[in-house]
Amino acid sequence: MPIYPLRKLPTLPTAGVASQWLEQLADELKSGSDRAVLCRRTLCEISYPEYTANWETAVADPKLPLTTRLTLSALDPRNVTLEPEYYAECDDARFQKVKPLLWLWYSFDRTFLGGQNVELGVQLRRILAPYIFKRCGENFKAFQFVEFSFGYNMEVGDNVVVHRYVLLDDRGGISLGNNVSISDFANVYSHTHSIVDQRDVTDALTRLEDGVRVTYHATVLAGVHVHEQAMVGAMAVATKDVRPYHVYVGIPAKSVRVKPNAPQGQENLTTIKKR
Repeated sequence: MPIYPLRKLPTLPTAGVASQWLEQLADELKSGSDRAVLCRRTLCEISYPEYTANWETAVADPKLPLTTRLTLSALDPRNVTLEPEYYAECDDARFQKVKPLLWLWYSFDRTFLGGQNVELGVQLRRILAPYIFKRCGENFKAFQFVEFSFGYNMEVGDNVVVHRYVLLDDRGGISLGNNVSISDFANVYSHTHSIVDQRDVTDALTRLEDGVRVTYHATVLAGVHVHEQAMVGAMAVATKDVRPYHVYVGIPAKSVRVKPNAPQGQENLTTIKKR
C-alpha cells in the first residue's frame, strides 16, 4: 500500500509575528503570571482589542449593551462556569488553577484567529498542555475543539496526536502512552453512572498504551485498558480491555484480527467473514 506522509508547507508571511506571540505567552506562563488575567487579556486582544486597555471600565459601563458587557465579562474565566465544577469529586484548588488555561484553549478555537488555523492552534495547545495535564510528553499535538473534564488528571506520553472534536473525560484519570492517536469525534471516558441512580458515579482510570489507535467516532469506556499497538475501529465501543496488537470493532467491540506486525505469541485471529 502507498504511504502518504504529511506535506511540508511553505512558511507563512505571519510566521514571525506568530512566533513572537507564542513566545510571549510561554514566557508569561513560566513567570507565574496571573492565569485568569493572562486568559482575559489574550482573548480580549483577539476579539475585542478596543477594550483591552479599559476592560474593567467597559464591563461596568451602563452605556454599552448588556450583551456586550456580558460577553466582555466572559473573557475572564472567573466569570464563567464550566461543567466539571459541578462534579462532586472536583478538586477545586487544582481545577481553579487550570481553568483559565482550559478556557483559553476552548475559546481560542472559536475565534477568527483560532478556528481552523491548524499550525498556530497546535503550537498554542502544546504550550498550554504541560500546565494543564498531570504529565505531558514531547511533541504533543491536538487539533481543534478537543475538550477535557478536569484536565489535571491527564497523563500523556510522547508524540501523542488528538484530532478534532475529541472528548477526553479524565474524571477518573486517563493515561495515554507514547505514539497514541485518537481520531476525530472519538470519546474516552473515565467515569460511569449506575443504571439505577445516575447520581451514583464510579471513577476508573482508563489507559491507552503505546501505539494505540482509537479511530473515528469510537468510544472507550471507563476503566478499559487498551493494550499496546491495539486499535479500536471506527464507531466501535470498547467496553472491556483490548488485547495488544488486536483490532476491535463493533458494539460492544470484539477482536476481529491481529495486526500483521504483532510479535509471536499473539492469538492468530483472522478477519470475520462478511455475512
